[in-house]
Amino acid sequence: MGVLLVFNGGFILIPSIYSWVIGESVALAIAESALISIFIGLSAMFFTRNHEKDITQKEGYLIVSLGWLFMVLSGMLPYVLSGEVKGIENCFFETMSGYTTTGASILDDIEALPEGLLLWRSFTHWIGGMGIIVLAVAILPLFGIGGMQLFSAESPGPSADKVKPKIADTAKRLWLIYFAYTLSEAILLKVAGMTWFDATNHALSTLSTGGFSTKNASLAFWNNSPLIQYIIILFMFLAGTNFVVSYYAFKGNVQNILHNEEFKWYFFFIAGFTALTSLSIYFFADPTLSSIDHPMVLGKAESALRHGVFQVLAIITTTGFVTADYTLWTPLITILFFGLFFLGGSAGSTSGGVKVIRHLIMIKNGFQEFRRILHPNAVLPVRYKGASVDQKIVYNILGFFILYSLSFIIGAVVFAGTGLDFESAIGASASSLGNVGPAFGQLSPVDNYASLTVFGKYWSSFLMLIGRLELFTVLILFTPYYWKNT
Repeated sequence: MGVLLVFNGGFILIPSIYSWVIGESVALAIAESALISIFIGLSAMFFTRNHEKDITQKEGYLIVSLGWLFMVLSGMLPYVLSGEVKGIENCFFETMSGYTTTGASILDDIEALPEGLLLWRSFTHWIGGMGIIVLAVAILPLFGIGGMQLFSAESPGPSADKVKPKIADTAKRLWLIYFAYTLSEAILLKVAGMTWFDATNHALSTLSTGGFSTKNASLAFWNNSPLIQYIIILFMFLAGTNFVVSYYAFKGNVQNILHNEEFKWYFFFIAGFTALTSLSIYFFADPTLSSIDHPMVLGKAESALRHGVFQVLAIITTTGFVTADYTLWTPLITILFFGLFFLGGSAGSTSGGVKVIRHLIMIKNGFQEFRRILHPNAVLPVRYKGASVDQKIVYNILGFFILYSLSFIIGAVVFAGTGLDFESAIGASASSLGNVGPAFGQLSPVDNYASLTVFGKYWSSFLMLIGRLELFTVLILFTPYYWKNT
């Protein structure tokens, strides 16, 4: 955790330098935040330098959970010390939303925030996107600390694809791809018409599937610049894809991509839901009511297709950018998008949600149950990528989905207890748990989370955290089994 805080402080220095260069008064407060984080991190490293460095899987869960919590406490310092964000609960919420790449915000006027803080706000997305823990495991071996246990806790999904045998090598290669994509998008957005500041912030938010924007209207600000939105569409798709698939693409290993069952279904889901959404927009949505560009820039069909694919991708990948208030399009789209809150992108991507691979295995297992009923003595395993899936993995996925569903229901009930109406409560719970960002009702794409009570903001933050770490990593700490010595 000391290493994490040092890294976090180093990242905070970047926006502090930028803020100082452009002459903002908050530059000193941001720099102080960085120094505090670095000092605490170095102190923790110094006082524990001679302690046992072998990390068990059990300890890995605790380190990951506490690591994220301390990162959030450290990351909220620029907001607190600058005084630009009022209320500790608001600073905590905005920072948790950043690191968990949720993208929900309590800021009423984003454009009024100093650029240095906006840049740090986007950096919290970028750090949390690939997982600061994965970055740390590439560095921890230098201190004699193995990182496999941390990687398992950070990425507890059913897919454990690794680019290289050593986890540190895997982390380095994935971060290289992550950085290359971010830089490429920033350059393309600049060429398409954004300022360097806007391009950098949106690149940081896109590749992390976060959703923080520098504009109050989010990407709707560029509704008359289709090229900008198409660039973000491309990189949202890449960010929601397993980064190992990207690695295979760079290596020219096309066969691995074509035979990747999750990637194929991820693509088909996007294509199918985009077609349904675009047709609904074209035939039934009122452009003036829903803030779609009007008059149409390149024609009604192009606009319907662009907004359709943009919003479908933004929700499936849990990026959360918006080009319009989709809750005003049609009731069909509202129901469809609510369902997409539970889909998620690919395992091994920066997106949140349940993940496509889990849905595939649950569906396959469901169909196998029909055959098992008809043939009770037959051995009928679930197959994925042409191989049998270990029944333990199937049970783990079913258990995860049950726990996810219970967390959603409990989350909605608690939100309703804080005063939210039914639509807003279920939207807030699904969005927070799935790390999506915008929701429905009082928390629609044109609103924010400022109206939540103090407890509601902390509760939403808790759901963001358990959703980002895929439930088990955090919730296992609340079980008596974890704290037993055996």
